[in-house]
Amino acid sequence: MTDATIAIFPPARAPETVSFDRREFDQIMSLYGRMVAAGEWRDYALDLRREAAVFSIFRRASEMPLYRIVKKPAEARRQGAYTLYGMGGQVLKRGHDLAQALQVLERKFLKLVEA
Repeated sequence: MTDATIAIFPPARAPETVSFDRREFDQIMSLYGRMVAAGEWRDYALDLRREAAVFSIFRRASEMPLYRIVKKPAEARRQGAYTLYGMGGQVLKRGHDLAQALQVLERKFLKLVEA
């Protein structure tokens, strides 16, 4: 008979997903609430993936998103973890801080209030 060794492998863990923390989500929802009150936005979607968290903003639920706020921690050192995309997929703002990336939308909100 031969001696056989049994190898025990640890159970596979489910892949972790990227998400917005409470502070980030509060910043996004504060802006979202003001834009809903102004009648500009109507719906949103939250997509938590393995590589990124995406908050999409819609004028109507049946349309393409007006804006997408994407958090990619893998790009934090290079371009910043946060990216704001426009309707056509163009990058409107990148930043290491979420508030910095949301400034583009804040300015648009201020123009709506002034008009």
